Amino acid sequence: MAGESDNVRHSALCLRLMQLLPRIARGMRKSQDRAAPQTSTPLGPRHVAALEQLSDGPLTVGALAARLDLTLSTVSGVLADLDRAGFVVRTADTGDRRRTIVQITPAKSALVEEWLTGAARPLARVLDRLAPEEQATFLKAMDMLETELRAQDAER
Repeated sequence: MAGESDNVRHSALCLRLMQLLPRIARGMRKSQDRAAPQTSTPLGPRHVAALEQLSDGPLTVGALAARLDLTLSTVSGVLADLDRAGFVVRTADTGDRRRTIVQITPAKSALVEEWLTGAARPLARVLDRLAPEEQATFLKAMDMLETELRAQDAER
């Protein structure tokens, strides 16, 4: 009997999460859009993700693509947008001319930091309401869900 009760509870919880996750994703995209600086090139979630990865320092285009789990051509398009908007600069790797290094332009680093902080503000406010153990559990659950979804994709 307890097994049936657990299944019903899990089913209701899963259904609720399946309803919430797309809404949360839309809300985060809107938050990113509101925080985005006004540029002639429209910038969206992939641009935010790329800049977030680059905020710790320069990366090769390949390393950025791997971190974002995107193809090289998709990342190249994102970088082209960011380059046109003046947010990044791409240079040849002096150690290996086949590789390109990309980094945030110094003139835009403060603006990028402000953008990233603004985009993350709703999430930060919610996380601040959780105890450190709850934050760790939440992050663990999200990591586990991502791993499960990746494994499911790999099976196909």
